[in-house]
Amino acid sequence: MTQERPAVVLLSGGLDSATVAAIAREQGFHVHALTFRYGQRHQGEIEASKKVAASLGLSDHRILDIDLRAFGGSALTDDIEVPKDRSADEMNDGIPVTYVPARNTIFLSFALGFAEVLGSNDIFIGVNALDYSGYPDCRPEFIAAFEKMANLATKAGVEGEAPLTLHTPLIDLTKAQIIARGKELNVDYSLTLSCYDPGAGNSPCGACDACTLRTKGFSEAELEDPALSI
Repeated sequence: MTQERPAVVLLSGGLDSATVAAIAREQGFHVHALTFRYGQRHQGEIEASKKVAASLGLSDHRILDIDLRAFGGSALTDDIEVPKDRSADEMNDGIPVTYVPARNTIFLSFALGFAEVLGSNDIFIGVNALDYSGYPDCRPEFIAAFEKMANLATKAGVEGEAPLTLHTPLIDLTKAQIIARGKELNVDYSLTLSCYDPGAGNSPCGACDACTLRTKGFSEAELEDPALSI
């Protein structure tokens, strides 16, 4: 029996990362999921990540504590109001205050260290360049640069037989296409949480950028969002 290749998958508990974890599993990888409690204002996404990992049958799901709130600088880690009811033009105009400085760089650096210990050449992240809402660390240029750096900065990159690959299977997909792909893989989207500012019981606000993009995606996929019907 062929042993599954290990892969580190960043799992936030949101729609995109749940889809990526399912894709990695479908591709035959043994998924080692990595979630961060990074000082975000709400902990609902941590609970969502646990539920998603369980639903996908992931045997290794680790939650790391880092404190980006010590720096602040984002509506997700500081006392800054989360923007609501923004139009598509507004969302595409500049970098929003929900951007957490260097977050993906930090997360990927942890994932890189974990991958080296596992003897893995593969890291998966659910970045998206179409419905990315202005985040600079979701662009293909960033991903290519980080992958190049990873292969220069690590023992595995210098001495290993195979280079590290940073997988971004969603990067060229619309939110509707992501949802359709996830449905093919039986991802339970009722377990996911995308909202930047959830209310009581982790109910989505329905008005932040993440909720707006999610609603648009389900509408264009001609599906109902199961997270709104539970």
